Formats: sequence, structure tokens, C-alpha cells
Amino acid sequence: MLQLAPSTAEVVAACLFLIALIHTFSTKYFEHLAHTNTRHSGVWHLLGEVEIVFGFWAMVLTVFLFAQVGQHDALTYLETRNFTEPLFVFAIMVVAGTRPILSVTGTAVRGLARRLPVPTTMARYFLILALVPLAGSLITEPAAMTLAALMLRDEMFAQNVSTRLKYVTLGVLFVNISIGGTLTQFAAPPVLMVAAKWQWDAMFMLTTFGWKAAIAVAVNAGVATLVFRRELSVPAVEASPQPQMPTLIVLTHLLFLCGIVVFSHHPVVFIGLLLFFIGFATAYERHQDRLILREALLVGFFLAGLVVLGGLQQWWLEPLLMQLDSSAVFFGATALTAITDNAALTYLASQVDGLAPDFKVALVAGAVTGGGLTLIANAPNPAGASILKSAFPEGVINPLLLLLSALPPTFVAMLAFRLL
Repeated sequence: MLQLAPSTAEVVAACLFLIALIHTFSTKYFEHLAHTNTRHSGVWHLLGEVEIVFGFWAMVLTVFLFAQVGQHDALTYLETRNFTEPLFVFAIMVVAGTRPILSVTGTAVRGLARRLPVPTTMARYFLILALVPLAGSLITEPAAMTLAALMLRDEMFAQNVSTRLKYVTLGVLFVNISIGGTLTQFAAPPVLMVAAKWQWDAMFMLTTFGWKAAIAVAVNAGVATLVFRRELSVPAVEASPQPQMPTLIVLTHLLFLCGIVVFSHHPVVFIGLLLFFIGFATAYERHQDRLILREALLVGFFLAGLVVLGGLQQWWLEPLLMQLDSSAVFFGATALTAITDNAALTYLASQVDGLAPDFKVALVAGAVTGGGLTLIANAPNPAGASILKSAFPEGVINPLLLLLSALPPTFVAMLAFRLL
């Protein structure tokens, strides 16, 4: 850690973190300036990219640290940060967003939709918001977010639907992804931070969190489907006919996806798999669409900036959490998650010994419940926003409208975890 005036560094980091939060809620303003002030549109457009925000202010913090504590201590701080999660999200987005993976997922969703006793478009909408988030417990939340966002973009948002439907859909998607990964101990980032230390296995997750989360996910998706049933009654947009995907190509993609998930804790392995995959995808380019490398890199940059800025927030965040009892910590964690990454909250708690079992459960339940409120609340959220933002006015997702849209499904999740 930093040796020279760490309290000063922490205060500066906290101020920059607050500025970054305000910046996140101001991206629509910068995008508006980019469209009205063409002379400096490049600068305004850069500042309007939500994926740039935390990386930009992390760079400011890094410059400050170099100036105040010197190169050695500044580099020591950066090199002791754990960037596994940003790297993993980058890798899983690239692989999960490929045509063969989307083809398999789309075929499964369409097949199930035809068997439901409702119009096909409504059924597909429901399944994307319910089944895919729950599948995140197996393929990890970032992969589920990537698949769901791409399917919504191509099948639902490609239609002439209202902006209200888009925001409500985004709010439900973010909340459902956050809680939908709690059926296992390895898929949701806030659970992953504590599962090994607290000895939470798959059976514990399923019986303590999973079944409650599944009910909340189904309720959220079902209510959204019913509310917008008129807009969803129009025929679905069918993708352009594609040549039949060779089975071997599909299986190879699934193997790469599984390999990256299995070795999600080991960047030296999953980055190697990603590079090998990019070579494979290039060799069989006729079976691919454009790899979403740019989108995945921007999301990784966003999360890496959050890691750098978040590493110096423990001085105020941990005491705030630890002064709450097991009843209050659920609501406190839900609220704090909106302004911090939920995995950061649970990680801090995992460093404290002697916590009561009910305190641990309440903390994690609150962390995943609040994971849909903002773009920074849960690691997969920037991935979904990066894919879907082009469907929103001026290509920007309004953070306040996202917050308001996510409140109802968040309330449903709160009821599920507290009353069931």
C-alpha cells in the first residue's frame, strides 16, 4: 500500500470517486453537447461515453499518486490491484457474443417460446428476461448479460417500441441478472468474493438464495411482459436467414466458452483461451459476425477504472457497513451497491472475522438485490449498457431513468429475500 500520507491519498480517491459518480449521471448532457457543439464534439463525445468515466478518473488518480508518492509506490498500488474480473468480463463478452453461441441460445429460446400458451413475441421477451438471467448461474452473469442484451437488441429493440419499454426492460434485465446468478456459488461476482472463505457451496446457495431469486426473476419478467403486452403483440423481428451452423463449429465455441468459465479465476489460462479463440474465429470467418472486441474492451476499461478507484474506498466503506446489524445491513448493502460495485462490498466483509451467519446472508442478499440500480452496481451492467445503448435516444442511457426503472424489480427482489 501507499506509505506517504495514505489518508491524503484516500481522501483524494474518495473525492474522485464522487466526481466519477456525478460524471456517470451526466453522460447524457455531454452527448447532447457533442450533437450541438460540433467544434469540440470529439471531446464531448469522449466524456459522454459511460464506459470511459471510471477509467478516466482512475487515470487522474494515477497521475496524482505518481506526483505525490512517487513512481515506486504508485506502481506498487496499481500492481496490487486485482484485475481478474475486468479481464474475465472482456473475455466472456467476446466469446458469448459470437454468432454460433447466439444461434444456439436463440434456437433454444424460440423453441421454448412456441410451447408457451401466449403470443410468441411475448413468450420470447419473457424468456430473455427470465430464463437467460437464471442461466447465468451456470455460464456466469457476464455471459448471460451479453447474450440477453444482444437478443434484446436484435429481436425486441429493433422494432418500433417505446422508450419506456426500453428503460423498464433494462431495469428488469439488470436486476434479474444480478439475482439470477445466485443459484450457484461461482457465477455472481459478490457471491464469488465470499463463497470460498465462508464455505458456501452450491446446495447452500440454492436453498438460501437460489429459489427465492428464481421466484423474483419470474415475477419481474412476468410483470414486464404483462405491462407491455400490447407493444409485444406485434410480430417478432426475425433474423435474416443464415446458413446452417456446422455442429463442430458450435461445439468448439461452447468448449471455449466453458473453458473460460471454468478458469475464470486464472487470467493466464482464460486470456490464452481467448487469444486462441480469436485465431479460430478468424480462420472460420464465414461463420462469424464482427467480434464485439471494442465493446468488450470499453467495458473492461470501465471495470478496471472501478478497481483502481475502489481500492482506496475501504476507509469509509468498511466502518459504515460494520456498524449495521444483520437486519439493517440488508437495506444498507442494497443502497450502497447503487454507488459502489456490489462485489467490493462483499469483499470488504470477507476480510472481517467473526461475522454472524445471518449477517453474512443479509449482506450478500442486499448486495445482489441492489445490483440493478445503476451501471456500476454490478460488474455485468456495463456490458449490457454497451450493447444496448445505441437503441436509446442520442445513444445514451439516462442513469436517473435507469434507476427509476430498476426500483420496482428491486423491490420485488427485496420482498423475495426478506419474506420468503
